[in-house]
Amino acid sequence: MRWIEIGQIIKPHGLAGRVKVLSYLESDRLLTSMKEVYIGPDRDSSKRYPIEHVRPEGRTHFSLKLEGVEDRNAADALRGLRISVPCESLEPLPEGEYYWEDLIGLAVVTEDGKPLGRIEGIFPTGSNDVYICKAKSKEILLPAIAEVIRSVDIQAGTVVVRLIKGLEVGDGAV
Repeated sequence: MRWIEIGQIIKPHGLAGRVKVLSYLESDRLLTSMKEVYIGPDRDSSKRYPIEHVRPEGRTHFSLKLEGVEDRNAADALRGLRISVPCESLEPLPEGEYYWEDLIGLAVVTEDGKPLGRIEGIFPTGSNDVYICKAKSKEILLPAIAEVIRSVDIQAGTVVVRLIKGLEVGDGAV
């Protein structure tokens, strides 16, 4: 089964066992359709939790009330754990949008074909995501904006980028 990581629990939220989650979702439209999540330090050791209630908390967070998590101490025990859902439970994305899971590992090349490395991670900033491109011991942070990310081809396994001022790389790959 293929999994998509949708967030990380950052702290308890109130006294009744709710948790506050840093969301990796582009929008909160998925939240209302979620019936369960899998929580753990990684996907292999995750535990299934049915959702009692979910609520958006601004653009970058949401709160969850999980079945079996009845007080603040139980919620605090989940702090720092990752939240995943089966890929099959997600709706298809609009054209030009991608799940982070699909982007990690893709090769990054410039418009003129110069290899820069691979996407090793992604983090949200509020206004846009940032792709962490690594090669050898160097990395470059690529803002996920149209001016920089020129094309994404999941099937070919590549991301084509334009290095704008401030993102230039020295002589050779990152």
